[in-house]
Amino acid sequence: METALSLKDMGLILIGIGLIVLIGYCILVLKNLVVTIKHTNQILADTEVISGIAADKAKEVDKIIGDVSESIGSVADIIKGNQNVVQALTAIVNSIASIKNLIKHN
Repeated sequence: METALSLKDMGLILIGIGLIVLIGYCILVLKNLVVTIKHTNQILADTEVISGIAADKAKEVDKIIGDVSESIGSVADIIKGNQNVVQALTAIVNSIASIKNLIKHN
């Protein structure tokens, strides 16, 4: 029994083999893509937590800077003679307490 293959048949066979290889390659690419997307989602979740912590610390630092600025203003007023010493020392102690609390939370 003889089987004759024409060029058309050979071409179709080659195209079929190529399609099978292409489908296999696409499956591998999609598998790797799913793993990459999972890792990216984990990184984004970690980034969200870190940015939340940074925002909270920025608010605390802003409050402390306000306290320190007020204390420095009080000292400047003392130098100018516009405020008594007890109020200035109270402002300084409050700013130091705020700094202590920031350090304690870290």
